[in-house]
Amino acid sequence: MVTVFGAYGHTGRFVVTELRERGFVPILAGRDADKLKALAYETGLEARPASVDDPGSLDRALAGAAAVINTAGPFATTGGPVIEAALRAGIPYLDVAAEIEANADTFAHFGERARAAGAVIVPAMAFYGGLGDLLATAAMGEWTSADEAHVAYALSSWHPTAGTRASGVISRERRDGRRVRFANGRLEYRDDPSPTLEWSFPEPVGPRDVIGEFTMADVVTVPSHLSIPEVRTYMTVEAAKDVVSADAPAPAPADESGRSAQTFLVDVVVRSGSDERRAVATGQDIYAITAPLVVEAVERVLSGRTKAVGVVSAGEIFDAPDFLRALSAHLTVDLRK
Repeated sequence: MVTVFGAYGHTGRFVVTELRERGFVPILAGRDADKLKALAYETGLEARPASVDDPGSLDRALAGAAAVINTAGPFATTGGPVIEAALRAGIPYLDVAAEIEANADTFAHFGERARAAGAVIVPAMAFYGGLGDLLATAAMGEWTSADEAHVAYALSSWHPTAGTRASGVISRERRDGRRVRFANGRLEYRDDPSPTLEWSFPEPVGPRDVIGEFTMADVVTVPSHLSIPEVRTYMTVEAAKDVVSADAPAPAPADESGRSAQTFLVDVVVRSGSDERRAVATGQDIYAITAPLVVEAVERVLSGRTKAVGVVSAGEIFDAPDFLRALSAHLTVDLRK
């Protein structure tokens, strides 16, 4: 059994479905008892209401589970309490947090405790943070360091979920309205506007205007284990406008699996001196693809196909090229060295 905290949310539902398709029995958990009850009726699964301000309820939600997946943002609020519950239960914790500061907090606050306990905590095991880290790690190959890494996102659109909007509000509050980037080996907070530039994506996308330093969780996961002092992320201008628009609709299902029509291309470039390596991934629906990413991770953690313990990113704990190949039914990956 695997507990899914936030199971009734948009991404949580994809995760529950993916777990069942792979033979796991999900335990439905979360803060809204009515939504849990409705999902339990719909799926026939056990529901365990739990609140982050009630440790006992979290302990009950995780009782008997082999692992917990936290899909409930804002992770600045939910991450710490659910990690504490996982440590008490002695089970692996994985989340799908895209919040930069929440992920940085997880590494900073739980790293030593998790290593000492031999525990596995994998933050940002999602489209943002996890996928970019896997692609950068695979592109690095035998390199032990690089001068810079660039992760450029081309999204056909970005209709945000309620969770994405709530997380964005928390992040902006924590930054006092400033923007963040990873440079000189650390997170830097700046008041100047992000630059707009052109990025030459592989076909069929081609050259597109992007917001430079549109910073995502990759700036936490990639340098957490790769010696790269400059990590920059970019977003196509149209998608960047979408996600902050008050009028942007929520994702709408376009097929029987519930995926939206949104498509994505992730272009990762690592540079060392004059040498350059590239990894490219394409697929459909950034929220839906998070489910096979995090469930593949759970499967590998529980079967012992890991390389590290503690608070670890996807690229550090897993064999990155092999992990990406395992997602071939959901993701097309091209490693260009």
